[in-house]
Amino acid sequence: MQATALQNCLPGAVFLNGVELVLDCSGAAFVPEAELLILSDLHFEKGSHFARKGQFLPPYDTRQTLDAVERLMRLCRPRTVLSLGDAFHDKDAEARMDEADAVRLERLCNAASWVWVLGNHDPLPPKRFRGHAEEAVELAGLSFCHEPGEREGWNVAGHLHPCAIAAKNGRGVRLPAFVLDGTRMIMPAFGAFTGGLNVLDKAFHGLMDGELQVHLCSKSRVYQVPPRSLRPDGPPAAWAR
Repeated sequence: MQATALQNCLPGAVFLNGVELVLDCSGAAFVPEAELLILSDLHFEKGSHFARKGQFLPPYDTRQTLDAVERLMRLCRPRTVLSLGDAFHDKDAEARMDEADAVRLERLCNAASWVWVLGNHDPLPPKRFRGHAEEAVELAGLSFCHEPGEREGWNVAGHLHPCAIAAKNGRGVRLPAFVLDGTRMIMPAFGAFTGGLNVLDKAFHGLMDGELQVHLCSKSRVYQVPPRSLRPDGPPAAWAR
């Protein structure tokens, strides 16, 4: 377990329902005590999905996402990897994977115990890749599901791909974000071709009971921003309204 190396990216760990988690700038979370790596919304083969519809994107999103997964697995050496839903962009995504990418994912699945939480994009378990498929799961003292609010007592979910705009002196930056309140957390999307939904959007209303904490993911670190600095999507002229 290499928790110290991962923690060096952060000003400090966070605690969720009393459990310590380390947040990585890639959008992953790690529970050192349980050697548990959490990834949400990988969306493998999203690029090829759009290519079938005539919208051509660079066909390297799966490879780029696998690069990031492999980096983290080498860094923290997890005993368990939890994919928190929407690992595959659609029901045919697994079959469309380039063989080299599929072999690489097989190797990663053999290096740890994988748990596939099923999402709205991938409601069926993967056929080729090792692991246990669950609609929801309890691990390391936390309850995991794909969609926040879909189950009572949930602690960690994905699905919404949270992002946030942090503004200061009329300037802002929009980045993926972890959103939590000390009991619950919504993970940012991990996949290379995933967009984001502003944490001020009404879709987030009512999901958090406690004081909102927003941790932005920059290229090199994760940092918490005060709620008063958050802004809605739109031009800076609209922020003062």
